[in-house]
Amino acid sequence: MNFQQLRSAREAVRCGFNLTDAAHVLHTSQPGVSRQIRELEEELGIDLFVRSGKRLTGLTEPGGLVMPIIERVLMESRNLRLAGEEFAAQRRGRLTIAATHTQARYALPEALQDFRAQFPGVRLHLHQGSPKQVARMLIEGDADVGIATEALADYPQLVALPCYRWTHSVVAPPGHPVLQEPLTLEALARHPLITYDTGFTGRTRIDEAFAGAGLEADIALAAMDADVIKTYVQLGMGVGILASVAFEAERDTCLRAVDAGALFGINQTRLAVRQGSFLRNFVYAFIEAFAPTLTREVVERALKGEPEAGAHADDAPVHFVAGDDRGEPG
Repeated sequence: MNFQQLRSAREAVRCGFNLTDAAHVLHTSQPGVSRQIRELEEELGIDLFVRSGKRLTGLTEPGGLVMPIIERVLMESRNLRLAGEEFAAQRRGRLTIAATHTQARYALPEALQDFRAQFPGVRLHLHQGSPKQVARMLIEGDADVGIATEALADYPQLVALPCYRWTHSVVAPPGHPVLQEPLTLEALARHPLITYDTGFTGRTRIDEAFAGAGLEADIALAAMDADVIKTYVQLGMGVGILASVAFEAERDTCLRAVDAGALFGINQTRLAVRQGSFLRNFVYAFIEAFAPTLTREVVERALKGEPEAGAHADDAPVHFVAGDDRGEPG
């Protein structure tokens, strides 16, 4: 039994039992993947996959039991390699971060700048995606750290820790009617709205707020990107609802913002790592640079399954939009 056999079986499952796609991921040939799987099955004495002719169509019952073990073995082999790298080159390596656009664009830059100054020998890789894509990258070992507001706490394979809280803001051009009256859900419902797509950056709270008030929001445009939202608000296509951290008064001079925390509540951004993962020293350093409440001790105890030792949501700082109660820069 060897790691290539295990990787072939794992990628066959990840690629929906398409051996051509699995071969592409593994940088080998389709017959090579098929052979590795057959050799693994022969060594184990069981069929892992259901077959229709030469095609794989699913997992057998024993295959369903074995695949989580294969995942764990490959995860531990990665941990073993990282542990060796930690002692061979303690300030060199690679840090891969998966984050949503809002986190990558507005929350991460300062922490990454500080981290880069402290660890110039570490290569940084930043992947952007939806919260579910961020979770999947962590689970599949393609990222060391994931940051998002939605979804991360829903996966038992992940340790998701609160790092900061934030509110939404309503944005509109200066003089817009929505800025001239008390901010209410009823007032917002009278205007076309431009906000995040479903599953992004607290959109769930926005939908729940309107539904709870018995109102139907007129979502004229939904996007994954706060910069896109602001662009179309500037064009007069509607009133924007976005994360307060995404409004920068000194840059967004064509817009005004009003904090909408009273309408949509406080959102919790989480930082996640995979259960059972080995984190190099510089990964702990990055986590604490991004979220000072997440010290190495807090993260290590959470990885050991001691959630009571983790940072509590109420301890995380709250980020509000810069400005007065009418959203004027201040």
